[in-house]
Amino acid sequence: MTQLLRADMGGIAQAAALLREGALVAFGTETVYGLGADATNDKAVAAIFAAKQRPRFNPVICHYACVDAALAHVIADSLARDLGAAFWPGPLTLVLPRKRESQVSLLASAGLDTLAVRVPAHDIALALLREAGRPVAAPSANLSGTVSPTTAKHVMGDLCGRIDAVLDSGPCTMGVESTVVDLSGRDPVLLRPGGTTVEAIEVVIGPLRSAGDTGGVLRSPGLLASHYAPRLQVRLEATAVEQDEALLAFGPPLAGAGAVFRLSDQADLTEAASRLFAGLRRLDSEAVALGLARIAVMSVPNHGLGRAINDRLRRAAEPRV
Repeated sequence: MTQLLRADMGGIAQAAALLREGALVAFGTETVYGLGADATNDKAVAAIFAAKQRPRFNPVICHYACVDAALAHVIADSLARDLGAAFWPGPLTLVLPRKRESQVSLLASAGLDTLAVRVPAHDIALALLREAGRPVAAPSANLSGTVSPTTAKHVMGDLCGRIDAVLDSGPCTMGVESTVVDLSGRDPVLLRPGGTTVEAIEVVIGPLRSAGDTGGVLRSPGLLASHYAPRLQVRLEATAVEQDEALLAFGPPLAGAGAVFRLSDQADLTEAASRLFAGLRRLDSEAVALGLARIAVMSVPNHGLGRAINDRLRRAAEPRV
């Protein structure tokens, strides 16, 4: 059963301990309730997708307790620092290039080379983030496709029994999601309007381009327009392995591969999802070093998180342009 925790010192400490243990904890912010997980824990981040019945891998926003913490995992230019100084804590998310050494799960950034980061303007959320002592990945705490939750009751109605706890932070004051600005390219791009107005942002950094103007890759939660493509070709639905192939295994691995990465020996979809991007990266590196030509991928059931896994694998297997 899902615990409903009071937002006092004891409840915040309990919620933070659950996050550090890999549990899922919903909590209120000034925008909407977020479904929180330790952003550095692959399995915890994968569990978000399972709980929400999220249909595909999309980047999720990572929440931090202060500006310095939010910028520690990304490459921040002067525009990012100016916006952070002006609007954090607050309903603004910045998409920035992730640092190579970042410990945030690849699943949180959907295998992209960027991270979406923000500092919420909510005393309880900030207390939770400080107590947890790590980045917290948190999309909206609702079933995918339903109305975003602004009270603990909304969250319990959607996710009771699917998550470990809800920290009852009272009703959200903003009630609309954060504005998302992409600073990973040459020009700042507005990816999603939200709680921080465009006019206020443009006072600080000048004009924003709209997402429709980019003509390229968008790096935002809910707007996944790029797939993770290994250097090697990917062959799906493998029932046997050829001598020049590495194997991405689901369940007991097929024999004969030059290199093997096991997504889940027990064929657990949540575990497999949490390991997918790391597995593709590792096999890509090992297979090239071994002179192998392809990555063969065993079949994954196309339900639950399997749909998300297969979506990403299909994108990885697309012919290179």
